[in-house]
Amino acid sequence: MTAATTASPTSTAATPGQLWTRARGALAAVLILVVAGVTFAAVQTGTNHGQLDPRSADPQGSRAVAELLKARGISVTVATTLDEATAAVGPDTTLLVAGPNLLTRSQQLRLDGATSASAGRTLLIAPGPAATSRLAPGVHTEQHQAVSALAPACELPAARRAGTAHMGGVRYTTRNPAALTCYPSAGHPSLVVLPTGAEGDTVILGSPLLLHNERLDQQGNASLALQLLGSRPHLVWYLPSLSDPSATTDGGTPGSETDDPSEDGSRNEAAEGSSFLDLVPSGWVWATAQLALAAVLAAVWRGRRLGPLVAERLPVAIRASESAEGRSLLYRKAKARGRAADALRDATRTRLAPLAGVPARDAHTPGVLLPALSARISSPDHDLNALLFGTDPSTDAALVLLADQLDALEREVRTS
Repeated sequence: MTAATTASPTSTAATPGQLWTRARGALAAVLILVVAGVTFAAVQTGTNHGQLDPRSADPQGSRAVAELLKARGISVTVATTLDEATAAVGPDTTLLVAGPNLLTRSQQLRLDGATSASAGRTLLIAPGPAATSRLAPGVHTEQHQAVSALAPACELPAARRAGTAHMGGVRYTTRNPAALTCYPSAGHPSLVVLPTGAEGDTVILGSPLLLHNERLDQQGNASLALQLLGSRPHLVWYLPSLSDPSATTDGGTPGSETDDPSEDGSRNEAAEGSSFLDLVPSGWVWATAQLALAAVLAAVWRGRRLGPLVAERLPVAIRASESAEGRSLLYRKAKARGRAADALRDATRTRLAPLAGVPARDAHTPGVLLPALSARISSPDHDLNALLFGTDPSTDAALVLLADQLDALEREVRTS
């Protein structure tokens, strides 16, 4: 009867009960985090009207500037459709377009027709190339720059009174001599005031950050925002929506109505100036971050070694000769003659050192081991350095010869 048949079988598979005991702590922690994240996201989403919304008290909302305007006697009205926005334009109205890039081509042309015929003010927030060419003819966009505290460097009274403000973002150029350009960044302005033929004007703002709640009390942001938005007794805050019926009356989508490829050439105008994270409610971002942190902590927890490794008896005893033969076959298959030669030489030096009276720590030091061995052997023609510390054999035959020579050297030292 072989060892394999006599050895008692040992089961290493965990039972369902053991698996549940090990995993229930991690599952409970993940469940708690999921519930907390979803609850937090739902609460945040319920009170968040979105970025640049005058009803939102979030850091990226604009409720603070809206409340300041109301305190100064300015009426603030939110419009979510193009019909509402165009119906409200007039000489005593400021129309703020929070997302001009979300409008289709026909919406932009319709909005331009309504505002250019009025004597009111139209304020565009970070319009891209296509929106700028239709809503502010004669103005061209330049490369985006980071928002920073910039000096006005212009003659616009509102900018001079406000002083330094957080400006930048999209920059613009224009050849209109009547236009006022302020807050230059890297040579191009980020605020342009373009007079219209009806004694009104169009204001182009390169970045919405100065209107955010978290930035309003910094630098001259509040002063500049109140002057730009409070020049008329009525403010219409237009928040374009993709669900606006006017966006689908002609079957088009934002940016899909471009007839002239040189005007736009892009069918992604709705996302122009916005990133994916800008479209995700802040609550869901935090929930995702919490889940990611929980996953990392669970991986660290389950990856720890809680104590030393436990030795386990093998069901079958494997002889040392079989292990050596299997390892040698692997070396031969990989043609690792150098690794095999290093293993042979290392083992030989380890066994020869105590026979020659050399400490184990110096067994692999040629200057200590070789003189001691030379005194123990009788044949002076041995090249001990090449034999014990030489180069790798280039063929299998050379490797076999090296093994025979090492074996002969060890026998000679043992019998000397």
